[in-house]
Amino acid sequence: MPATTSHDLEGQIALVTGATSGIGRAVAIQLAAQGATVLVHGRDADRGAAVIEEIELSGGRARFIAADVGSTEGVQSLVAEAGDVDILINNAGFSWFGPTPDLDAAKFDELFDANVRAPYLLTAAFAPAMAAKGAGSIVSIASMAGTIGMPGGAAYGATKLSLVALTRAWAAEYSPSGVRVNAVAPGPVYTGTTSGRTKGLGDTTLLGRAAQPEEIAEVVGFIASPRASYVTGAVIPVDGGRTAI
Repeated sequence: MPATTSHDLEGQIALVTGATSGIGRAVAIQLAAQGATVLVHGRDADRGAAVIEEIELSGGRARFIAADVGSTEGVQSLVAEAGDVDILINNAGFSWFGPTPDLDAAKFDELFDANVRAPYLLTAAFAPAMAAKGAGSIVSIASMAGTIGMPGGAAYGATKLSLVALTRAWAAEYSPSGVRVNAVAPGPVYTGTTSGRTKGLGDTTLLGRAAQPEEIAEVVGFIASPRASYVTGAVIPVDGGRTAI
């Protein structure tokens, strides 16, 4: 469980996309520990049930919503099922690394559909209602891959840098109405499938290691909360100092 347990999100409803594993799972648990009612989004009902159980055993509140945000119809279904939300965490997506010629057009489109189009459509659906209330928080999960050149990471990095551009534009659009819009950009993170690539990238950071998902979730929990009430339009690197060098 996360270290931060102050209930500064009591009474808030938070939608976390891609919340059945990795960073999304850790963020869902973190926000629940801070008092939010968490809408746990994913595609696997069994993994979703496991996250819900962990949250409820710790005294939190959550429910699962199944949807494939890689399709427009899936996003629309998620919006309809979620209803009104106070906090949106754009986390769902996937990575692809390999030689540029090996990524075909269909997989390229899938990557951008999940990593860029889905956050765009979800923000378009929820931000206006937040603005009408005069309050809300949107946090997108970017990546250090959007800032540094990584062999084999051209398309994935482009999706994450797109989130940075969207974050800044949305802040300009919605923050005058009270909606804070930020991004958190993790470095290498162990997300359940420990790989040599993750460890190798971790070795290149100033801290000499990859992160645990909970370390990213702590920062997301802060940025989403009233403790970050004067933070908007920011991209927070949580990468062990990798983008500082």
